[in-house]
Amino acid sequence: MIQRIQSVFLLLLALAMLSMLALPLWHKIDGLTNQELTLTAFGFTPKGMQLPASTGPVWLIGLLAGASAAVAIFEIFQFRNRGKQLLLGTVNLLLITATIGAGFYFSSQGEQMLNVKLAGQYMAGFYLPTLALMLNLLANRFIRRDEQLVRSMDRLR
Repeated sequence: MIQRIQSVFLLLLALAMLSMLALPLWHKIDGLTNQELTLTAFGFTPKGMQLPASTGPVWLIGLLAGASAAVAIFEIFQFRNRGKQLLLGTVNLLLITATIGAGFYFSSQGEQMLNVKLAGQYMAGFYLPTLALMLNLLANRFIRRDEQLVRSMDRLR
């Protein structure tokens, strides 16, 4: 189960998405007014300022990242059914893409809340879904390769 390379990739994917929940995604500082705004997976954290009433469901980023990690862990234990693993890999691809999109959307909302002339900085947590996306693609490639190997062995029998 874990000795297969795709299982290692899926485990690293789950760890990347879970660590995204703990790390900040985006940060912006206004030096003139000493206001700071940080985007995490569960919301905006203001310092020295008041948040607008409608910031939107920022917790959606955390929900998507957690769902992606759960699907990856479940996918590891489906090693006997490679077709199901490929289907779960496709679902995970959609979840990770939605996480990246939600991160972009809410960071652009944060840009509008503070001095528009200053640019915010993307932090380490923002890049982890991109790493998870590459790991997911690698895992799917090796799962597909295993499926082709099994089919070629069945033809020899």
